[in-house]
Amino acid sequence: MDPLRETPSGLPRARAYDLPFEGTPGANNTITDVAELQVGYTTLIEGAAVRTGVTAILPRGRSGIATPCWSGFFSLNGNGEMTGSHWIEETGACELAVTITNTHSLGVARDATIKWATRNPVSGDGMAWGLPAAAETYDGYLNDINGFHVTEAHVFAAIEAAASGPVEEGSVGGGTGMICYGFKGGSGTASRATGGYTLGAFVQANFGRPHELTVAGVPVGRELEGGFDYGTDYDAGSGSIIVVLATDAPLLPHQLKRLARRAALGIGRSGAIGHHASGDIFLALSTANAEALAASSGPATADFLPDESLNFLFAAAIQAVDEAVLNALFANADMTGRAGRLIRALPRERVRDLLAAAGRLAG
Repeated sequence: MDPLRETPSGLPRARAYDLPFEGTPGANNTITDVAELQVGYTTLIEGAAVRTGVTAILPRGRSGIATPCWSGFFSLNGNGEMTGSHWIEETGACELAVTITNTHSLGVARDATIKWATRNPVSGDGMAWGLPAAAETYDGYLNDINGFHVTEAHVFAAIEAAASGPVEEGSVGGGTGMICYGFKGGSGTASRATGGYTLGAFVQANFGRPHELTVAGVPVGRELEGGFDYGTDYDAGSGSIIVVLATDAPLLPHQLKRLARRAALGIGRSGAIGHHASGDIFLALSTANAEALAASSGPATADFLPDESLNFLFAAAIQAVDEAVLNALFANADMTGRAGRLIRALPRERVRDLLAAAGRLAG
């Protein structure tokens, strides 16, 4: 398996179709290229109507779950939710695991994350309080969202399954029932190795109208047949996207907030406009300075990069987010869900042909 071109299950990633991408990817071109960071899924595909799940991102792995990460939060358009964001704004710190699921399972994901931590010895005896980040996008077109199928056991399973290395993409975890630019969307990831550091992006992509889709600067969505007739019973602009950016570069909270803002430029490359009904919510975190964040009293010492030197990380964030969105679309397949609704996968060969005609394929 070439992890840059296919997922662990053998689904093709965007690079398998010779798309041109800027920057140098990490070893697996995933958010887990950031040392210690782990990703886990629980995917629920049951019967005719259950198409959902939960994703868990552990910035320091299970063994480091008790140590927070300096973080920054940004909302491009706020028709969505990420719990813990007020505490991140107040202290610049993100705690425990980050989970992503469907809109009506957000509370379960948040509560179960705390419960897992209180029951797990790596959290220590002092785990009496926590405000983890749990985020959501809406999957009710394909999924029986009011059936509340995600349980705390599913959240526990995603956290326990979290691992480093290559990451599955497409219709997995919280991204199982999601739709992006009118085609089957979901979970996607990418990374950049730059300036001696690694930056990774993870997206739960559930946004955009078909005609907006742009790949490598080519407005391919205008030429493609959409995955469904969104004018009848579904507004394709009412979806959302959650972006998690992670890096091992030593950054302070205000710098991570600046980094999180760049995710907006990343999704803009594929055509996003931030629809009124979309929840476009971004979190950036750094795994550096663990000792400073673990300190409970007295002065703490932390490293950080000067603000004037951050452009290379801003560029990496934009590049990785754009590629992660495209990976969520490329590493996918048709899905039939609730009420027999069918969402088609992106026609990958057609996209490649359009880019070839525009002279935009990688050399």
